[in-house]
Amino acid sequence: MAGADGTDDTAGAVGTSGAAGGEIEVRDPISVPDTDGRPVRATRRFPMFTKDTARPEGGGRAAPREAPAPVRQWPILVVLCTVGLGLLLTALDAFRLGTILIGAALLAGAALRWTVPDVGMLAVRSRFTDMVTYIALGTAIVLLALMAQPRPLLEIPFLKDTLHFTVGDEAG
Repeated sequence: MAGADGTDDTAGAVGTSGAAGGEIEVRDPISVPDTDGRPVRATRRFPMFTKDTARPEGGGRAAPREAPAPVRQWPILVVLCTVGLGLLLTALDAFRLGTILIGAALLAGAALRWTVPDVGMLAVRSRFTDMVTYIALGTAIVLLALMAQPRPLLEIPFLKDTLHFTVGDEAG
């Protein structure tokens, strides 16, 4: 059967049957319909240009649509408010407590990402990538806060030796 543009509609993946309903006969796997509504052959290759991005898993609302916006996004608000409190404490000269609170907020974000099925805007990437990122950054911030001078609460002996090795003896 010839189409309007002179091409044969029965060639390839799709053909029309001679039945009264004009049903589509499919010989190959199909994917989405084209602009004219006809099924198109499926391909296993990735598209050259991405037209849209998928929402990350768990990126749905954390509360029903009827709830006010802050309630729908409570997981990220908990993390951001805790980080804001940590920054405020840091600005008010409680450096160690403030930075530990910031790191704890990121670790809490990782825990929320793991346990809560829909975390709203706290979901940025896949669940695994978000958790690894939050855990790595939160742990690094907490450890650096514990090692901050003066009077560090955590001393790692090989780091002191590494510092002396890199700086060297300037008196000699």
